[in-house]
Amino acid sequence: MTSAPTRLTSDPRVRGLAAIVGFLVCVELASGILQGYYTPIFTDIADHLGIQDADVNWFEAAQLIVSALVVPPLARLGDLVGHKKVLLVSTAVTALGSWVLALAPGFTTFLVGWALQGAYVVWLPLEVAIIHRRTAGTGRQALLTRRAAAVLVGALELAVIIGALTSGALVEATSMTVLLALPAVAVTLCLVVVWFGVEDVPGESPDGFAWGRFDWGGLGLVTAALGLVMAGLVVVRLDGPTSVLAWLLVLAGLATFVPFVRHEDARPDPIIDVRLLRTPGQWPVQLTAFLFGMSVLGAQIPLSTFARTDPAAAGYGLGASASFVSTLIGVYVVFMAVGAFTLPLTSRLLGARNALVCSALLVGVGYGLWLPLHDTTAQALVNMAVVGLGSGALVAALPAAAAAAAPPGRTGFATGMTNATKTVGGALASSVFAIALASTGSLDGPDEGQAPLSGYLAVWSICAVAAVLAALVLLRMPAAATERPVTSTS
Repeated sequence: MTSAPTRLTSDPRVRGLAAIVGFLVCVELASGILQGYYTPIFTDIADHLGIQDADVNWFEAAQLIVSALVVPPLARLGDLVGHKKVLLVSTAVTALGSWVLALAPGFTTFLVGWALQGAYVVWLPLEVAIIHRRTAGTGRQALLTRRAAAVLVGALELAVIIGALTSGALVEATSMTVLLALPAVAVTLCLVVVWFGVEDVPGESPDGFAWGRFDWGGLGLVTAALGLVMAGLVVVRLDGPTSVLAWLLVLAGLATFVPFVRHEDARPDPIIDVRLLRTPGQWPVQLTAFLFGMSVLGAQIPLSTFARTDPAAAGYGLGASASFVSTLIGVYVVFMAVGAFTLPLTSRLLGARNALVCSALLVGVGYGLWLPLHDTTAQALVNMAVVGLGSGALVAALPAAAAAAAPPGRTGFATGMTNATKTVGGALASSVFAIALASTGSLDGPDEGQAPLSGYLAVWSICAVAAVLAALVLLRMPAAATERPVTSTS
């Protein structure tokens, strides 16, 4: 009689998994380059475009809006028409945006390119969905998905460092056009990698996908709702919390979710399966992604400006140079990679759910340490190392947990929603943090007016509380939900 390990080893789905993960690692390397490459040269980009440094903040706003809007429909399309097809389309759009950045003649064109480049946010969820479907029937689907996700996120974080170091080293050695063309080349090569390296598995649409059956009404409603909320948050950043227009936009967006939920509940094949999101295995994961997004996406600029603040002038800060800020980010990213790579081990020792809980608590502890310990560079490095360990594990674990708690025809949607909710959480936190740090009416940076220390304490407190709340939410998730997918959303 053949033993279980022998059967698993001979399973072609398992034997071919390493090759597919290898090709997807190439995609995540490109994703990491995109996420790390531009940060050290934002000032140079501003000079190249002839804009003020403060205008660079529009890049973040544009990508957050695009990310929040495109992830749900693209993730759902992945389930319907095949995840590889949508991965190819999103990679092509990202490549187009990257080439627009390299060739942009001015700020407006560059902003459009930057927004298009935001399509890369759906890559990791689609990759996790590809792996999850590939390992179906192996008996180790959840385990293999977590391991593969850990490898992908680890590669992503290492590539962030590579991207940052590369752009910093080349910025004085070549023209801006050539410098900006390098990420475009990397993303273009990803098209070839995905085309030839990833198998094309048909989607789960039962009788073939037809555009007429696509949930256009749901897409329109969710686009309107998210667009209004994100527009309101942008107005908050521009005009402050007293803006009546900002809150009217936010309230209008929230109100639009009511008819949207009713519409989706009535559809047999909704673009956003709200019934699935209400299940015990999904809502804790999605709410955790929202809470996690507040720190992983919203707190990076405040950390950078705090480190650059001169303590002699403000009475607080690290007085750090730009090179130390790069070091601080590098330490954070390295420990994110460590957290991602060790996820399979911690999941085996603690259980998948408990590993998620501990990761969220690490993020909370790390930001909590900032409250008493923010006077020296050594303290900052320790704090960010702790935050990085938990963050890296969460980035890898959340899409895998969402996939494990979803039926086969909803894996792309479930994993994609973790990125969508994370983006919305980051956008909300970014606006709140901007208000907390406003002092003289300027959010441009330390040279334009010092933010109060109480503002930074508020930022760290919010991040710490959000992470602890995420840990408590995850305790409500059934442990079995992270180990095997559900079979129905009814």
